[in-house]
Amino acid sequence: MKRIGILASYNGSGFVKIQEAIQEHILDAQVIVVISNNSNAKALKIADDMQIPNFLINEKKYPNENIDEKIANLFKEFKCDFIFCSGYMKMIGPKLISTFDEKIINTHPALLPSIYGGKGMYGKFVHEAIIKNKEAKSGVTIHFVNEKYDDGKIILKKELELYDNETVDSLENRIKDLENIAIIEAFKKLLA
Repeated sequence: MKRIGILASYNGSGFVKIQEAIQEHILDAQVIVVISNNSNAKALKIADDMQIPNFLINEKKYPNENIDEKIANLFKEFKCDFIFCSGYMKMIGPKLISTFDEKIINTHPALLPSIYGGKGMYGKFVHEAIIKNKEAKSGVTIHFVNEKYDDGKIILKKELELYDNETVDSLENRIKDLENIAIIEAFKKLLA
């Protein structure tokens, strides 16, 4: 059984979807640790409720330590096979990337590679740009993390056509639904 570690900054909705798929025997895996940089992250509370070990690791809590190394060592200690970024809003450090090369998975709310990836392109900002540019389609990309934002090897993409009356909110909701499907499909592919 593969062991999954989670990095989350807020709600961790992707983490919840993975956990549901595990409980429903769709994925043969186990979420074994959750790490957040945000003391108010709902993901930490969810992990706590599910009795999954969870840790707050940030510069405020550990001002004199290398955070990247601390996170990498914790994932090593828990023997993680994969790490999933569930809305993690920090750049992944070089130690974590080198320790878990092609094992760190991220989801992006647009089709990559494109102008809708990279620094500053996340959440609503992506959907606003897509609507503003009158794109015909958008989608979700699940990819490995490397040292550049949204640049890693693509695991899978799912796309959707934009409606004529598409709004930022409607697109965001449709992308979130598609993302939930794509995350599970990507892990099925990786675990096969």
